[in-house]
Amino acid sequence: MSDKFLPGEPPIPLILRRSARARRISLRISQLDGRVTLTLPKRVPEREALAFAGEKEGWIRKHLAARGEDVTVGIGSVLPIGGMMHEVVRGQGRQIGFEDGRVAVPGAPERAGRRLVGHLKTLARARLAEASDHYAARLGRPYSAMKLRDTRSRWGSCTSEGNLMYSWRLILAPPPVLDYVVAHEVAHLAEMNHSPAFWDQVTRIYGDYKEQRRWLRKQGGDLHRYRFDG
Repeated sequence: MSDKFLPGEPPIPLILRRSARARRISLRISQLDGRVTLTLPKRVPEREALAFAGEKEGWIRKHLAARGEDVTVGIGSVLPIGGMMHEVVRGQGRQIGFEDGRVAVPGAPERAGRRLVGHLKTLARARLAEASDHYAARLGRPYSAMKLRDTRSRWGSCTSEGNLMYSWRLILAPPPVLDYVVAHEVAHLAEMNHSPAFWDQVTRIYGDYKEQRRWLRKQGGDLHRYRFDG
């Protein structure tokens, strides 16, 4: 891979990736992090890929604008927690607190984002474990272990050994969405596929999931715009 830029205001970083399987130049914009990737066949010169991107500049900028800019979380920023927008404010004492649409983060302001993300991961672990226990009991199948990650390609997974994995960013989503993802992964303890039998299990232990699934498809990518390392 190599990094280039599409000129303009602002310049757009481009990731060039060569693939032996590619038959033509293709372009992809990640809705999770806004990365623009150009995939080109082995023998195609880079200048052709850059010219291709130049021809698509209007389309690229339109899609990036629709996605929205990344948000570096710190004092004064606003982010969703449990599906509700919260303003990050300076707190007193030692504990992070929530009140009236605000999350108060004590300590050095420059460390607010890093301290808040640690707290959110703790909340996510407790909430996801509680939901996993609940839906596993409804399914009648135990799970072996649970892990949290900051995954970009999926919100959760379940292995054949019964290990569950979730994105900690689900704590930012509305609670019904988090519950749906958990029920979805727990249902794989009975059906390691996406057959009609699997979806029957999801419906049995969760209920009608269509609205939550739609929310993830349309708005889930926005949860990856929040950066906590500023």
